[in-house]
Amino acid sequence: MGTGSNGTSNDIKIDLKLEKHLSLWKKINKKRKTQCRLAYYYEKGKGVEKDSVKGVEWYTKAAEQGHSIAQCNLAACYKLGNGVTKDLVKAVKLYKKSAKQGEQCAQYNLGACYYNGYGVKQDYKKALEWFFKAAAQNDRWAQNDIGICYLNGYGVEKDLYKAIEWLTKSAKQGYASAQYNLARCYMDGEGVDQDMKKAVELYKKAAIQGHAWSQNNLGLCYEYGDGIKKNYKKAFEWFTKAAEQGVDTSISHLGICYEFGHGAVKNIEKAVELYTKAVEQGNIGGQYHLAKCYRNGNGVIKNHKKAFELFVKCAKQGDALSQFYVGVCYERGEGIEQDFAKAAKWYIKAANQNIKEAQFNLYTFYRYGIGVKQNTFKALEWCSKSADLGAEKAQFEMGECYEKGCGLEQNIKKAKEWYAKAAKQGYKKAMQRLIELELNGIAFSRNNDDLFSDCPF
Repeated sequence: MGTGSNGTSNDIKIDLKLEKHLSLWKKINKKRKTQCRLAYYYEKGKGVEKDSVKGVEWYTKAAEQGHSIAQCNLAACYKLGNGVTKDLVKAVKLYKKSAKQGEQCAQYNLGACYYNGYGVKQDYKKALEWFFKAAAQNDRWAQNDIGICYLNGYGVEKDLYKAIEWLTKSAKQGYASAQYNLARCYMDGEGVDQDMKKAVELYKKAAIQGHAWSQNNLGLCYEYGDGIKKNYKKAFEWFTKAAEQGVDTSISHLGICYEFGHGAVKNIEKAVELYTKAVEQGNIGGQYHLAKCYRNGNGVIKNHKKAFELFVKCAKQGDALSQFYVGVCYERGEGIEQDFAKAAKWYIKAANQNIKEAQFNLYTFYRYGIGVKQNTFKALEWCSKSADLGAEKAQFEMGECYEKGCGLEQNIKKAKEWYAKAAKQGYKKAMQRLIELELNGIAFSRNNDDLFSDCPF
């Protein structure tokens, strides 16, 4: 939401050296347009020393005479506490007076007050009423916020197509926030067909205007090659711009750039500094990467306890990889007393978010009854999920289970398929097994007890 001040134009040209022409101002101060213009000069410090208090005084004189722009600008002063004690209720009253006279800026800001519950009870329907009035005058801020209301069903039935329509209107007028919101829709395929190239195009337009989150998201697009060719250097540049505006995600990703030398000279100490700064802002990514630094002694003295604490903070916020590492810490007793049952609990959380390593570890836990009751079906279920996600160890284990008939009906063809998948990823045991099968044919038989001695099922 924005708040702005309006000044009149083509008005009486006044020499702004007020000390010399004070007598002239006093003679014409009853003319409300002149009073509003004088207030504006004081407020902005144009041609005169900036004095917000005097600005409020002159806005008040003009507003009391019913000048709509003065009422709107005075409302902004009360809303922001600029030259006067902050008073949101007073601001709303003034916005109403101005809005009822058809002042576009006041109509939008009154809608914004209802939208946010500033000085009045939050009411999305009333917010929309005033947004529509402002939008009818082509107000780009109002157009954007109408789009947001349709996008989320605030005060109106959710309608993604209307949301796109209004966001597009605002974006075409160059409003950075609308360009950002529309880019998000194209990125997620919300109300439009997913189009990462279009999203990047919009992020660029907003980013150039200094929109911090557009700069961040454009950096992410360059980092991952989404909708544009991967370019670590450009990603670094945009992350830097966003980080300078305090965007915690960009601060964390700058840390990644420095840690791995992506678009910047590798500097692990700088990476740790940035991760720490991101953590101070509560950034999950920063917490995760800083935890890994402490776990591995990368850029800091190795500290498993500190690493565990950071992983737990992250994991409790739903970060899947952190949940996996909390499980690892409990399994190995890193920074916390070893506890297989708790390890299994955290592995399950991570596995349910498709972390293939956690799924494979659960296969091992259920296969041997570690921290959980031994269960052949669950073991194979998690192994299969991990293998489907590309975990080479899980793919090899699936091959063995099919080859030996462990928990599954013996099927050499499927065994070879799984071994081949693991081998394609460079897993040497799978390569060896494939060669043995090709040379010897079906190596295992249900009658050969020795070959099945390692099968727990």
